[in-house]
Amino acid sequence: MRTVTINRRSFLASAAIGLPAITLPGLSASAATPPAGAVPMAAWPHQITQNGAKVTIYEPQTIDWVNHATLRARAAIAITPIGRTAPIMGTIEVSGVTEVDTDNNLVYFSNPTLISSSFPSLDTSQAYTLQTRIAAYLTQMPPKIIPLNTVLLSLNEKPVASAPLNNNPPPIFYSAQPASLVVFDGEPTMAPIASTGLTYAVNTNWDVIQDPTNGGAWYLLNNGTWLVAQAYTGPYQPTGPLPAAFSAMPNDANFGEIRKNVPGKPPAPGLVPIIFVSTKPAEIIVTAGAPAFTPVPQTALQAVSNTGAVLFRYTPTNTFYYLVSGRWFSASSLYGPWTFATPSLPADFARLSPDGAYGNLLASVPGTTAAQAAVLKAQVPTQATLPRSTTKVAVTYAGAPNFVPIPGTAMTYATNTAFQVIGAEGKYYCCYQGAWFVAPAPSGPWMLATAVPPAIYTIPPTSPVYNVTYVQVYNATPAAVTYGYTAGYMMGFVTAGILAYGTGFYYPPYVAYGRVPVYYPYAYTYAGNVHYNTATGAWANTGTVYGAYGRTATAGYGYNPSTGTYARGAAVYGPNGGAAAGSRYNPSTGAYAHGSAVWGNGSASAHAYGYNPTTDRAGSTTQNANAYGRWGSSTVSGPNGTVNTASASNARGSAGAFNASNGAQGAAVHGNNGNNAGAVKTTNGNVYAGKDGNVYQHNSSGWSQYNNGSWQQMQKPTQQSAQANHPNYQKPTTSQRPTTSSQNWSQLNRDQTARQYGGYNRGSYSGGGGGVRRRW
Repeated sequence: MRTVTINRRSFLASAAIGLPAITLPGLSASAATPPAGAVPMAAWPHQITQNGAKVTIYEPQTIDWVNHATLRARAAIAITPIGRTAPIMGTIEVSGVTEVDTDNNLVYFSNPTLISSSFPSLDTSQAYTLQTRIAAYLTQMPPKIIPLNTVLLSLNEKPVASAPLNNNPPPIFYSAQPASLVVFDGEPTMAPIASTGLTYAVNTNWDVIQDPTNGGAWYLLNNGTWLVAQAYTGPYQPTGPLPAAFSAMPNDANFGEIRKNVPGKPPAPGLVPIIFVSTKPAEIIVTAGAPAFTPVPQTALQAVSNTGAVLFRYTPTNTFYYLVSGRWFSASSLYGPWTFATPSLPADFARLSPDGAYGNLLASVPGTTAAQAAVLKAQVPTQATLPRSTTKVAVTYAGAPNFVPIPGTAMTYATNTAFQVIGAEGKYYCCYQGAWFVAPAPSGPWMLATAVPPAIYTIPPTSPVYNVTYVQVYNATPAAVTYGYTAGYMMGFVTAGILAYGTGFYYPPYVAYGRVPVYYPYAYTYAGNVHYNTATGAWANTGTVYGAYGRTATAGYGYNPSTGTYARGAAVYGPNGGAAAGSRYNPSTGAYAHGSAVWGNGSASAHAYGYNPTTDRAGSTTQNANAYGRWGSSTVSGPNGTVNTASASNARGSAGAFNASNGAQGAAVHGNNGNNAGAVKTTNGNVYAGKDGNVYQHNSSGWSQYNNGSWQQMQKPTQQSAQANHPNYQKPTTSQRPTTSSQNWSQLNRDQTARQYGGYNRGSYSGGGGGVRRRW
């Protein structure tokens, strides 16, 4: 599994391109020396030519994956010795260890051991000799890359159980004119602004200020314009001159941005927004005038094009469908009432094109390949091995530690701290950044825990510390402890066949009132239009970053008991990271663009997508960076086809790759020491290893089976052919198309789907990055 001690992107920029030679007739026994600084391409098949003979190994197909650590797979192999024109084709079954790079949707497969091989065209002696040589070769094979989604979707996994979540809709506001939604985490919690006499709300990421000396008026900063109301609930209207105390605000990190907007700018004529206010998580839909509808090809759906929300209308029933936090809600009117609709979506949602403007939405449509991939990926742990001697945590409280019961259990949790501290079985356990710590007392001393009580995993979703049940101890040695978390720790939960964000439960904050109140919030499910990124498996919205190991910024605000101040990240940025998003729409041309960016802790990611119906051209790009390098991918499509590009660079060199809708692919590597390498593959790589030991190929006409130098078109198995092992079964004559068992046929179809979808989400090193256009 991926650990924090291994930089996989450095590995990608330093390992070998291609495979070392396999010992076969016409091939030498020595392994090929990989060029220094070259990149191992995830694109399959791998081809090696040595001494006139050629070996082709096709992309492995998963059989099982024990504990996400040991992979058993089968792969098709083709060998063309000197003097032959037709290859010898067969299958191999291997087992090896894996490491998962969830950031790039990749699995690193190493230390393979040959389990068996099958070469139907060879006699027993020839096949045995070949198997011996293949086994010897595998001991020299360097780590290889398989797309994570390909591995997961090839598995015949049982359905993942749903968590007992609350899928009731939040309050959903609608406006056909400019509007904003201000969400308070409960009733406004006010704190003084130095000696100005003003107070400000700490439990919202909006700038809300009250002037007790001016009749208790409430001031709201919205897009550089000040609005005023006599109650925090509104109604708000443009203000006149601001009270003089506004100019006396301290020019520091907390209030510097507010000072820049004093006295503020007047609102543009006719653009004074409606302000909706909620004291619990809520959502808002705003359209630029009456809803504008754009037909979605091959469906009875219409997209609402003049809104930043993900909003559709299903024309047979005139029902609206709204997607937020991975959940669909439906209503006959945009004013509601709304109901949870994910389990009952019209079938047309599953017909959205994976390559189209709404392809990433398929991850939230039950029964689709994208949804299945998201659910399966949510079960794959991200692991970290932490040294016992240097890994520390200092838990702080606002006053004396305050613990309250966790309903339905004998455990308690601390409320007046930003840390997740649980009292269980006479000890205290703190889950911090995906690792468990244990102490004899709430104040410590804290050390890495080698185990946690099983009772912790019974914490219900109604508790604000439920997400810690997705963090486990995987291994412990005298020197280090290995921890891992799955999607639930980052608030991704399985429900109704999809992966949704948040539990749906509202957890009221901890507030201790006083002249300077103490306020600790919990994670929201709503209030931010959260969406899932199918390429990264992360969540993002317009004002919050969700991702990175143990760093979930729920709303950009909270209390620091060490300094007595509040961390106010404003709406879209903070000192350690942030997020932004935007949309543009041109009603005269129908062109639109969507973009988003997230950054923090030395890394960043950005994405944009656009479409112009005048030229029928679309494009998308995703770019990322961290301390070790940068990587990215782009897609451009039009009437003549689609081209995907990908590139990466770091201190060791750079690499680039492309693929096109006609099947052409290419790659190039430039090392910092002058070493270069390149490869181009054609469209003839869609070859599979069957469970029966035969080799199959998939193309636009369906499946073909390799037989003595040629491909024979397959027919779909009938009830008769599905029982080919029955004693009375008679094989078809040579003039008939070959058939196979229904189980083999089903597995081949599953492997083909897995490989195809894996190509969409392999990341920047596969030449397939950007294949799915992501729309936030």
